Amino acid sequence: MAEMNTDLIPAIRQSFNIELPDAISLDELKQKLFSHINHLIQSDFEKLVSLLYRIDVSEVKLKYLLQNNKEEIAANTIADLIIERQLQKIESRKKSGGAENISDEKKW
Repeated sequence: MAEMNTDLIPAIRQSFNIELPDAISLDELKQKLFSHINHLIQSDFEKLVSLLYRIDVSEVKLKYLLQNNKEEIAANTIADLIIERQLQKIESRKKSGGAENISDEKKW
């Protein structure tokens, strides 16, 4: 398995406000995220939708995957898309030099 991106855990921890250990395998991270998403699907769907919007998960891609992979549990699909999107954002920040190099005026 590929080495886990060390920025991924804090990004998911912050986005979902969930407790995650600093050292965790990708499979364990997916399982914890799956459990959290499943809980949100059952108890607070609006919060899940809001989180997906804030993280910027592609609504078109999510709908497509859910419609075309009906045998897949929705929470698994959502967890994979969240991890994928967070990794994209981390990679983008690294390529652009990160937010710490942006002046306060340009951050907004």
